[in-house]
Amino acid sequence: MWTCIVAGLVGYLALPWYAIQDTAWYEVIPQVFGEGEAANGVMQAAFQGRSWLFIGLIGWAFCLLGALLGAGRAQGRLLFIGGAVGSIGLALSGFLIGAKGWSLAILDTQLGELSVNQFGMGAGGFVAFSALVLLAAFGIARLGFFKGDLFVAGAVIASGVLMAVFIAYPVSKALAGAFLDEDGRWSSAAFLARIATERVWGLGCLSGGVRCGVAWNTLVLALLTAAGTTFLGTLMALMAERGSRRWQAPLRALALLPIITPPFVVGLGLILLFGRAGVVNQLLESAFGIEPTRWFYGMPGVLVAQLFAFTPIAFMIMRGVVQGVAPSLEEAALMLRADRRRAFFTITLPLIKPGLANAFLVGFIESIADFGNPIVVGGQFSVLSTDIFFAIVGAQYDQGRAASLAWVLTIFALAVFALQRGLLGRRSYTTVSGKGDAGIAMPLPDGVRRVIHCIALPWIVFTVVVYLFAFAGGFVQTWGRDYTFTLNHFRTAFALEWGQFGVVWAGTAWNSLITTVRLAGISAPLTAGLGLLIAWLLARNEFRGQGAFEFAALLAFAIPGTVLGVSYILAFNVPPLELTGTGLIIVLCFLFRNLPVGVRAGTAAFKQIDRSLDEASMMLRASTSQTLFKVVLPLLKPALAAALVYSFVRAMTTVSAVIFLVTAENELATTYIIGRVGNGDYGVALAYCTVLMVLMALAIGLVQLLVGERKLGRRKADAPALVPVAT
Repeated sequence: MWTCIVAGLVGYLALPWYAIQDTAWYEVIPQVFGEGEAANGVMQAAFQGRSWLFIGLIGWAFCLLGALLGAGRAQGRLLFIGGAVGSIGLALSGFLIGAKGWSLAILDTQLGELSVNQFGMGAGGFVAFSALVLLAAFGIARLGFFKGDLFVAGAVIASGVLMAVFIAYPVSKALAGAFLDEDGRWSSAAFLARIATERVWGLGCLSGGVRCGVAWNTLVLALLTAAGTTFLGTLMALMAERGSRRWQAPLRALALLPIITPPFVVGLGLILLFGRAGVVNQLLESAFGIEPTRWFYGMPGVLVAQLFAFTPIAFMIMRGVVQGVAPSLEEAALMLRADRRRAFFTITLPLIKPGLANAFLVGFIESIADFGNPIVVGGQFSVLSTDIFFAIVGAQYDQGRAASLAWVLTIFALAVFALQRGLLGRRSYTTVSGKGDAGIAMPLPDGVRRVIHCIALPWIVFTVVVYLFAFAGGFVQTWGRDYTFTLNHFRTAFALEWGQFGVVWAGTAWNSLITTVRLAGISAPLTAGLGLLIAWLLARNEFRGQGAFEFAALLAFAIPGTVLGVSYILAFNVPPLELTGTGLIIVLCFLFRNLPVGVRAGTAAFKQIDRSLDEASMMLRASTSQTLFKVVLPLLKPALAAALVYSFVRAMTTVSAVIFLVTAENELATTYIIGRVGNGDYGVALAYCTVLMVLMALAIGLVQLLVGERKLGRRKADAPALVPVAT
């Protein structure tokens, strides 16, 4: 509490209140007590006419009085009033007063023009606002909510504010644009006119026409991708955890290979294999005289590319779930004379339903948000994500149409999310408890094992072939014409030269690679930490408004990356958060785009960990934070590793969410590659992808080494069995 009190004072006195662009910190700090743009909050309020900033100081004073009292309801009332009045007042003033005065025309009419304005929030404003929010949360806890737990109250309120500011606000602002006509007036007719078109909902492909609408294309593609990735990912997870040991290491390596590459790399590899100048078409032409065509481009190509790209995500989800199935439950079924096949279908499969539902939902969301594969191998096959992109960056620049298509994408995602929630309901899937489990995992039934081998092994071989071609494309002069071995593509991208002052990063790709690694490295631990914290709050705590909190936490999961990227551009280019063009907006986009992965991984893991473990820790007088970090977190190592790996890799390889946010100063690896592909320079693009894959494989190994494996204390298959002794 006192830390927040001090932080609020520091925010008002020692830091610049507004954001200062292109100025070093050592130049700004000496100016905080001056009267320039870098002045602190007190100076801005007292001497520059921005009197609305005093409301935060008034709230801080109430909190100071409350902190001087003893713990109780009186203290809680003062903390809540001060924190709420201060934070809400600052937030309202920030949104209502912008760089040109009042943000709403009606306020100009009613209150008159302002003589001063304000810019985006800076370090001082952020620190003071955050301190007031936490103090209000502590006040709520002191009033008896959250069972009086300050840690839980602070975590819930802080997480809720973050999701409101960086998910709900930008998405709602962007979606609201669908209901504005060309003159900026509200009009539902404008929204209907934009989406009720043949381009969006047409069914011409069913009646002999050329193509169907982009909405149907997106929906059918997403359902096929989600079903296929869930099926293949489950087979691989069962093969890795319940199959022969000799398959485990190579299977895990091969199954994770697609996830460490940008999604469109798979599309490029498939083009080298099945494209017009691909190996397959060349062989067909030489052997049978069949003229090469563009048959692969379109729905078949995008579906195959998405299956390759997103199956590893389902594998990572399902592997942790299969690990958590208690062998003793299967042994009990076998002791009751059930055969392995019946035990598998009546015990094992029902217990992994949460994983199946989560994997399907992830596959669906990833498919409808995918931008890279449709743009590379889609040809004339259009989907919503590409149409949204061209509505923003194309010659038409129609924000209203982009927002209307974003509505369709969001409704699809929310519908599947609601269906998944309805199917799972509130059933219990707990399999990891405080009791010892010395059971041995049941081997797969013979028929199931044969089916898995017949499907998973050819898919893995196909994966190896596609990636070999993708690798080879960076080492040949020109694919389809000149197969001479060369390293020129790598030199173009990553050349190092010795200059007068030392090493010169002469390659054209160095800037984008260094920027991507830096931003992804910042966002990954933040994403994993916040995601698992929210999962813990939902799984292990009960508080009023928990349903709304859970919906807000998982709303980010239902928002496709394309929609989020458009939202950030529209919401954060004006006060109070002027972030457009900075690296921070990319980090925030990474964080909240990938946040649901940590939440879903943690939620699936918590469903299998008995609540009695937490209760035992609390009964031994451990605090909430001690229980979280010393008891719960060690059991969440698979979820933590999955969240860290996925967050870092997706930040390195994402396209759809950040395609609108990059600048020349903050160019990312994926946008560099997309630019090369657009110019037909596949060699440099594939060379860059090869370097990215090696880099991310090393990052995954480092994460696994640092996090480690979860130890469940189960007996190995070759361990001696316990033999009862007759007495």
